[in-house]
Amino acid sequence: MSASTLAIPTPLTDPVASRGEPVWLHVGTLFDGASTSAIHEAHFVFDRARIRFVGTNEPSPALVRAGQREPDAVLRNHTLLPGLIEAHAHLFLEGGEEKPERRAETLQQSDEVLLAHATARLPRLLRLGITAVRDAGDKNQVGLALQRRYRSGSAPAMPYVDSPGAALHHQGRYGSFMGGAIEAHGSLEAAIAARVAAGAHRIKLLATGIINFEQGRVTSKPQMPVEELIRAVGVARGHGRQTFAHCSGHDGVTNCIDARVDSIEHGFFVDDEQLKRMRDMDIAWVPTFAPVQYQVDRASELGWSDVVRANLQRILDQHAERLCRAAQIGVRIVAGSDAGSHGVPHGHGFLRELELMERAGLSAAQVLRAATGAGGERLGFAEPIGVLRSGAKPRFVLTEAPVLTSTRHLRSPAIVGFDGCIYTGGDNPAQPGM
Repeated sequence: MSASTLAIPTPLTDPVASRGEPVWLHVGTLFDGASTSAIHEAHFVFDRARIRFVGTNEPSPALVRAGQREPDAVLRNHTLLPGLIEAHAHLFLEGGEEKPERRAETLQQSDEVLLAHATARLPRLLRLGITAVRDAGDKNQVGLALQRRYRSGSAPAMPYVDSPGAALHHQGRYGSFMGGAIEAHGSLEAAIAARVAAGAHRIKLLATGIINFEQGRVTSKPQMPVEELIRAVGVARGHGRQTFAHCSGHDGVTNCIDARVDSIEHGFFVDDEQLKRMRDMDIAWVPTFAPVQYQVDRASELGWSDVVRANLQRILDQHAERLCRAAQIGVRIVAGSDAGSHGVPHGHGFLRELELMERAGLSAAQVLRAATGAGGERLGFAEPIGVLRSGAKPRFVLTEAPVLTSTRHLRSPAIVGFDGCIYTGGDNPAQPGM
């Protein structure tokens, strides 16, 4: 999309917020991210540091500019929602690169080159409305470097980023491309301490392997036994860190629940009783449809047989049913695409993930909550993000498209506000690098 297709309200073309003064908007619909409900005819006041006011009444004079009695813009045809949070991405990987041989070559690039490529992706994410990314691990320390750059306050425009550094796995088991072996540190406790010393905001645990597509199930036993996971969670919490676990398969999911990890990533083959336990313990679930959906959509090109494609579709259908059940009983669902995985480009893959969650049976409002407030409330971010409320960071998406009717409208032209700066123009999905 291009800026020429988008009418930008005058106060936002040169926002006074960029000079530290408040901007007062009156919008037709406001989705605050804290629930699945919308507020109509809402007033919204922000400056470059924080949101000052959200409500249906007019703000008090103390919250707007001296002498101001009317909004800077009345936008009754617009919807305002929080900036989106991508809760599972591997920023060091280029998900849009579909050729396996090229992907393998990418992993051989230097840390500096990988960091440069990841850095180039970040302003593109902002223009798509993605204002925060929870990186899901890399052994090249790209995520940690971006986290430091963000927190320095001196970086050019980029979303909020936090990272676990290298994920924890066992020597010879799944995850060496994004993780570091526990054995290299002599003990689990030493491995976690090393991650914390490196600056990890949270600890990523590779609790299981991956799905055997040819058999349509997880065929390997969990990589981390429950006793080890319990220790890992306890040690991480002792350092003030959350844990999130790569996990699929019944046994692995049970282990992660028993250990009380903060979030389960992927979670294929989760069952009803496990979902109830996750709800009761407030363990968040990041279901990541997009990588498996890509395998189904490109089955012929990827060399999958009809049997494998049927297995994959069955897995997705079951996952969709589990997602709806989770929403029904009150599991905290958080949106993440596993961007960087084969066929899942950053940004555009996340928007695709949201569409897949809606296609699975969630309402657009439920999906938007998963992509905003649900993660902002539970995942321990260092800043108040994902919601439109007083005191939160002023990061938002403003659009005339009916995004509460369908998430596909998130691809429509929009204005993205980020700490007093305004971004438009979207991103061209045909441009490589994502």
